[in-house]
Amino acid sequence: MILAGKIKEPDPLNPKVLLWADVSYSDMEEIENTKAIPELKRTLCCVLGVNIPEPRRGVLLELYVHTVLFCRESNFNREQTSVLLSIVKSMHQANTETPLNNMGHCYAYCSELLLCHSVRRPPFSISLFSSEEVTQILKYLLNTYFRHYNLYKYIFTPQVRLDLSFSYSGMPDEDPVTETDAVSSDGYCKKENEPETAEREQPIEAMNTGPEVANKDPSPKSELRTIIQQEMREEMIHMSRQLEQRLKESADRLNSALTSLETNLQGKK
Repeated sequence: MILAGKIKEPDPLNPKVLLWADVSYSDMEEIENTKAIPELKRTLCCVLGVNIPEPRRGVLLELYVHTVLFCRESNFNREQTSVLLSIVKSMHQANTETPLNNMGHCYAYCSELLLCHSVRRPPFSISLFSSEEVTQILKYLLNTYFRHYNLYKYIFTPQVRLDLSFSYSGMPDEDPVTETDAVSSDGYCKKENEPETAEREQPIEAMNTGPEVANKDPSPKSELRTIIQQEMREEMIHMSRQLEQRLKESADRLNSALTSLETNLQGKK
């Protein structure tokens, strides 16, 4: 079996202070002065450097626009809005850097980033959000980004495909066609310098293969190929059923985890 490529493993996530990391003070002034949604999308596209093709570009800009609207509804100041945009951007990058399921790591990373901006402990963290605001932000992210976590993963990560190639020892190789072989005008192969009429001069009786050739036993290689194809077909059906069951169980666990987190957040109020 030959492994054509490797799935990228997620990199270690190191939370840090993100004040003015992606959105500067002048950028926030421009964002605050932009009221229309189309203009806000263009502004965020330039500020956050969204240079990806559609439809991913539209999905990502929609995420940033709704984050800004949430900050406006929550009456966040410029520093808080800048930090929350950077947190959403960092969280999305952590999610889409690998096609593997890393939802737990992304949520822990998001929580640690919020902690870096809610506790005064310079230079490792600053006090920018209150505990009520942190709870409000987590609830918003749970109901928006993490609720559609699998959709973001599907859109922004490459599709994983497994290609298998087998080689068997002791199996005879097929005779390759040499360069001296030529193809005649009627589609039959012939040796170089062989007269074209050699095959035509054969009697008709010689061209009749007879029942012996028709009932010739298949070669060991063709039998092996048939067995492998049948086994692979049955195994793929079995794996497909297992995958469907695991996807259903994963979706149930995700919904249960989100419901539990929402209940805990509501209980803290």
